[in-house]
Amino acid sequence: MQSYEERLTAPRSWWFIAFLVGVATALILLPFGTLPMLGGLIGGAAAAAVVVSAYGSVRVRVVAGSLVAGEAKIPVSALGAAEVLDRDEAAAWRTYKADPRAFMLLRSYIPTALRVEVTDPQDPTPYVYVSTRHPEALAAALSAVRAQ
Repeated sequence: MQSYEERLTAPRSWWFIAFLVGVATALILLPFGTLPMLGGLIGGAAAAAVVVSAYGSVRVRVVAGSLVAGEAKIPVSALGAAEVLDRDEAAAWRTYKADPRAFMLLRSYIPTALRVEVTDPQDPTPYVYVSTRHPEALAAALSAVRAQ
């Protein structure tokens, strides 16, 4: 069985922005003295880093016959055809083609995605949209699990 695992980490520029939030907090606290300024630098940067880390800590996996995307765990038996989405198609499915009932694991900094139909008649979700840097590999892993 071919397995798949990917962690959708935030880009490096977001970590720089987290540092800049700390600098901005330090500048706001500068009139109160050096110690509050240093506390603002450390506290502001740490708080922004926690937000960036939490947003970038989502994992996409195919394990034990299921697609695990963030908090969602969907059995591969309930999934249908997978469609690899390039940059333009992924943008279209994130915007004007999107169905509000769909499960969407979106990361704006990842241009490609995989869209997988949900075939379970009990589930009102029409499809699963998963941002991934390697949509072909994810589709292959789903096909390998389905073939078993």
